[in-house]
Amino acid sequence: MRVFVAGASGAIGRPLVPKLVAAGHEVTGSTRSESRAEAVRQAGARAAVVDVFDADALRAAVEEARADVVVHELTALPERLDFRQKDVYAPTNRLRTEGTRNLLGAARAAGARRFICQSIAFAYRNDGSRVKSEADPLLDDAPGAFGGGVRALNEMEAMVLVADGMDGLVLRYGFFYGPGTHYGADGAMVADVRRRRLPIVGKGAGVFSFIHVDDAADATVAAVERGAPGVYNVTDDEPAPMSEWVPVLAEAAGAKRPMRVPVWLAKLMGGKQAATFSAELRGASNEKAKRELEWQPAHPTWRIGFAQMLS
Repeated sequence: MRVFVAGASGAIGRPLVPKLVAAGHEVTGSTRSESRAEAVRQAGARAAVVDVFDADALRAAVEEARADVVVHELTALPERLDFRQKDVYAPTNRLRTEGTRNLLGAARAAGARRFICQSIAFAYRNDGSRVKSEADPLLDDAPGAFGGGVRALNEMEAMVLVADGMDGLVLRYGFFYGPGTHYGADGAMVADVRRRRLPIVGKGAGVFSFIHVDDAADATVAAVERGAPGVYNVTDDEPAPMSEWVPVLAEAAGAKRPMRVPVWLAKLMGGKQAATFSAELRGASNEKAKRELEWQPAHPTWRIGFAQMLS
């Protein structure tokens, strides 16, 4: 198939493009930068240097690629997330709303029959089951910057799932780890754990679901090739509370055992949303993706993945 990957030079785009090429697909990868376009070409794909907010140029690029499938992997998150910054999600929110509309329009004009979209598996409501399925509702009342981010997610997912004339699939990825991610060897979270700046908050009961970027890319290749329209959690097999995974990450990084801090202090130092994540976050089940996309993560648990990444 002919596949157009928007965001080909991003954390997931980098492993995704060569995997699609290896699977026999004809790939065009978009990036805004000519300097990054060369890496797309070296991965075996054609590069399109285009801004998703230039709707006419984007449409021309997708039409030139004669895309059967469009894959939306665009985000604009900073290297370090600070929930106290009111506009921390603003660039990504725009990509998920205006950018998605433009991509859907371009895909429709090119006659694409399938649209794959990146979402997140850590925006479920903080009540009920500790591990959520795709049928569970997303947060609708989150405060601050994250609340705005979830509203943009809801808008994006709704557009994709009702896309006219196309099969729309939403992949809710877990927290990425691996090269080029916040939890990568050179990422901000690993740097924080080495400085003992990633404490366990309160009881550390917030449940996190992780996914190695290579496994996320494999699941995306599977979604390009098969699977009914709908939402899929793309996570590893072991959702885990913060109290379990932070010490394992610290040990893998050669750091001292993490400190524990009360919730009130976490709110003071990192903001209310960071404290809420630590105490109340819900994990996500990957059973549907494994069953319907016929996919298995090569890194089934972060316990092994963290050690391999940092060895």
